[in-house]
This record gives sequence, C-alpha cells and structure tokens, in this order.
Amino acid sequence: MVSNTTAKPNFSSILKNDLPASIVVFLVALPLCLGIALASGAPLFSGIIAGIIGGIVVGFVSGSHIGVSGPAAGLAVIVLSAIQELGTFEVFLLAVVISGFIQLLLGFAKAGIIGYYFPSSVIKGMLSGIGIIIILKQIPHALGYDKDYEGSLSFVQPDGHNTFSELYYMLDFVSPGAIVIALLSLVILILWDRPFMKKYSIFQVIQGPLVVVVVGILLNLLFQSMPQFALKPDQIVSIPVAESLSGFFGLFTLPDFSQIANPEIYLTAITIAVVASLETLLCVEATDKLDPYKRVTPTNRELKAQGLGNILSGLVGGLPITQVIVRSSANIQSGGRSKASAIIHGFILLIAAMSIPRVLNLIPLASLAAVLFVVGYKLAKPSLIKKMYQQGKAQFVPFIITVLAIVFTDLLIGIGMGLVVAIFYVLYNNYKKPYFFFPEKHEDGAPIRFELAEDVTFLNKASILQTLNHLPENSKVIIDATNTINIDLDVIEIIEDFRENAQYRNIELEVLGLYDEKKSKESVRDFTKLVRNGNVGNGKLALQD
Repeated sequence: MVSNTTAKPNFSSILKNDLPASIVVFLVALPLCLGIALASGAPLFSGIIAGIIGGIVVGFVSGSHIGVSGPAAGLAVIVLSAIQELGTFEVFLLAVVISGFIQLLLGFAKAGIIGYYFPSSVIKGMLSGIGIIIILKQIPHALGYDKDYEGSLSFVQPDGHNTFSELYYMLDFVSPGAIVIALLSLVILILWDRPFMKKYSIFQVIQGPLVVVVVGILLNLLFQSMPQFALKPDQIVSIPVAESLSGFFGLFTLPDFSQIANPEIYLTAITIAVVASLETLLCVEATDKLDPYKRVTPTNRELKAQGLGNILSGLVGGLPITQVIVRSSANIQSGGRSKASAIIHGFILLIAAMSIPRVLNLIPLASLAAVLFVVGYKLAKPSLIKKMYQQGKAQFVPFIITVLAIVFTDLLIGIGMGLVVAIFYVLYNNYKKPYFFFPEKHEDGAPIRFELAEDVTFLNKASILQTLNHLPENSKVIIDATNTINIDLDVIEIIEDFRENAQYRNIELEVLGLYDEKKSKESVRDFTKLVRNGNVGNGKLALQD
C-alpha cells in the first residue's frame, strides 16, 4: 500500500529521492535532446527547449508520478520529413502548436482509455526491447564512434548502417580515450550500486552517474594534452552557446502564423498528435509497471498535459513532446518517487543551458554511454525474459516478438507486431473455449452435452460451427446455455441452422436456457425481438448485435 508520504512527498523526501534522481535524468536527457534534434533536422536548441517544457510544464500538469517527458526519437523521422515538406522550421512549429490542441481534444474526449488495451506481455516486451536497443546503440559511443545520434532507436541508421553492422564497422574507428572513460565509468556505476556502498549515507545522496560525468570531464581535460587519447568534437556533448542573456533568448524561434490556412500543416499536426499520443500512452503503461508503488497514471489527464506542452513547445521553438521511456526508467532506477524529479530536471536543463553551456560541452558521450548501459540492462534483465518464458506461450510469444521487432525495426512497428500476435492468442483462446465439454465424463450412448460459456461472441462462430458439423449421426445433443449471459445473434443463427440440419442427420437436439422449446420453430428474427423485449428464458440473457 502506498502511504500518504509516498503519494505526496514532503520536502525531505524530495531532497533525499527526487533531487538526486533529477540530476541523473538531466544527464541522460541532455544528449538525447540534442541527438534527437540533430536527427530531426531541427536547430539543436529546439531539443533543449522541448526537454525544458517537457520537464517543467508537462511535469506540473501531468498526473504521472515518475514519467518524464521530452523530445522522442520515435518522432524524429516524422519531424525531418515534415520540415522538408513544409519548407521552413517556423512553419513546422505551427503544426506542433496545432497538434497540441488536437491532443487536448483527445484528452477531453477521453481517448486515453486506449492505453489500457495494450497487453502486459507487449508492454514488458517493449521495455526489454528498448533496454536491448539502448545497450546495442551505446556500444559505438562507448568506443568513440559517434555517427549515429544519441537517442536513436531505429534499426536503420542515418549513416547507412544498421544496429548490428555498426558494431562491426565501429572497430575501424576505436578511440582509446573514449574506451578508458567508458570502462572507468562502468566500474564506478557498478561499485556505486553495490550493497556495501549503500551503507554510507554519502553514496546514497551523491548519485553514481553524477560522479561518472565529473570524472569524464576531468579525463577529457587531461586527455587534451595527450594526442593519442584526446577526444574529438563529435565525442562530447555539443550544446549551443550564447554569449549573453539576450543571445540565449535569441535561440528561441516563433512559429509562422501566416501559414495557418495551409492544409499540409493540419495533416502534419494530426500525424504528430496521433503518434505522440500513442507513444505517450505506451510509455505511461510501461512506467506504471516500473513504478515501485504501482500507482496508476490518469491517461486522459496525461493527454491534456502533453497537449499543453506541445502548444507551448511549438510557440517558443521546441520539438514535439511525448512521455519517454528512457528518461522515465532512468528516473525510477535513480530513486525518483514523485513528479518533483521530472520538474526539477527541467529547471536544471534551463539553468545549465543559460549559465554553464561550456561546462556541459566538456561531457564525454562515452561517460553517458556507461550510464545508459546500466539503464538498458535494468530494463532487459535476463530474469524478466526467464519469467515471461515460464508464464507460457500466450505470454512469451507476444513478448519475444515485440522484443525482436523493436530491435529489428523501430518502437511503433515493434509494438504493432507484438499487439497483432497478442490479439491472435486472444482470438485463438476464444476459438477454443466458447463452451465446455468433458470427454472423460461422456459415456457411450449418453447425450453429448455442451455448456456454453458466459460470453459467446462472433469470435466463437468458427469453433462452434466446426464442432456441430462433426457431431456423429444418430446421436442426442444438449446445448446448455443456462449460464450464458451474453450471446451474439451470429451464434444463435448457427444453432438454428444446426437444428434444421439435425433433422437430416437423425440428431436429436435439446437447447437449454436459451429460449423456450415451444418457440423453437420461430424464426431467428422473431426470436431476436423476444429476447430484446425480455420475454425469453430467465430474463438474464443479453443478445449482442
């Protein structure tokens, strides 16, 4: 049970849990914001803007306790093509603003309920798939080959390679300095997470990723005097630097409202709103499962929060925003317990971009790769895969298909493929279990008895029809619907057709609980009217159209 202090943390709880977690989220979010902006063909600072608004504005309005919002890699391709088609980034910003209003409408229309229809096996597959992708994508960064942008989740990469061919190609571009930083960072993170380290309060307050970044900056400075180990510009964080406060605000961009009548803008806005909302709902489901307190995020409120965030982001020059699993999982793993961590991370992004951009530009990507290695491993623990396998095919197959599809395609396609497989198992189970028949209790010469389930839908038509068609001639069959509450008209028609066919096969049919035997010769249409008027059987049967 979640205590009141957990639901509404006090100031000491924020200092102990949320502040350290927010620093880790900031360190993870910074390169992802820049990388996604680069992949989107947008100004680098637009990613920072989206991260700030996703943290502060969406963080305040959202009902999620541990979700973190910002620019998402899943939208990078859409943004890139939209900017090219619309002509300018300013026109694209107008589409972002409109997409925010569409998300607001979806929230008020209670479209957030869609999020509850994603099977648990698919959501867990999404988490594991993203964990594996994070690890695979960060290996080149750890070795100093940084051609693929930070935050990439797609199998096919902008540099012409894919996730696996990149692992081979990077061997020709190994950087000794990056390797040293990555290995030392991993050692620090692993030691920091050991129980014997947790005994000391200082190691609970100061997070390992922060130490890793500080050590990375110091090594980067040291290596500058060692040509063999020196890091190249593309191996460190690269945030735009403003020379003054007015120059900082000059990095913001306004949308071009003169294109408000352009129909292409609305098509782009609808695309962004739908994809962003879907990614958000998927992430909400995933983060709620990772939440140690198992709190439930109000999805309609989340859509409204994302809509407001996208309106503001578009108005000041930011990329589209969604709730994102990498930052959210980093938040949870670092001890974040309330929305304060997401909000504080947004303020840290804002303050750091304004005051210390040159310090941020000393952070090696290899240090951040080590941090993301740990995040990825915790998402894709072998114990989870083993647990899903033990739960049987109906859970494991959609899970593993989702994992593989995410690794070899991208997030949304992977989720879609996993969902299709999960639905197949639902249909298959409906096909198998529309009725109960126990062969071991059946005696030769005795009536063949079928007990219909409580809910019998059109999905059960094939199974029932096949069973009735294969009944032996010269037998007596009892179809027992006394416990059936809902039944489709399609199924009733099958039973009526079988009644007619049974006369030619010398089969004696008795139907219990569905309708009075006196009315057995009435047409299906008349029977339907009787059911709807409540004049049939025990009165508890509901007919579905």
